[in-house]
Amino acid sequence: MDISLHEDGARCAVALTGALDIYAAESLRAALLDALSRHAALDLDLSGVDEIDSAGLQVLMAAKAMAGAEGGELTMRGHSPAVLEVLELTRLQGYFGDPVVEFGAAAREGN
Repeated sequence: MDISLHEDGARCAVALTGALDIYAAESLRAALLDALSRHAALDLDLSGVDEIDSAGLQVLMAAKAMAGAEGGELTMRGHSPAVLEVLELTRLQGYFGDPVVEFGAAAREGN
């Protein structure tokens, strides 16, 4: 997993690329907690996430909860097909509350 940070005042843009899985969970958790301690808002670009498992999903949920508890904001955008699939399976779109562009199964399968 590659984590790219672009800091701009109170906001921090975070682009994630690769597998958001148990092997990347700890380093992502540390990076997000550090960014949340320095910025009021994080914008996560998930367009480069090609795989996500329950550990990765837990990190995203924990970061969302921490941002809210600290009076900050965590938004997600550019949901990749892998992220969309996990959010659909777990029915957690509402938990995150971010707009999700849904293209349907045909688009995810490349048809």
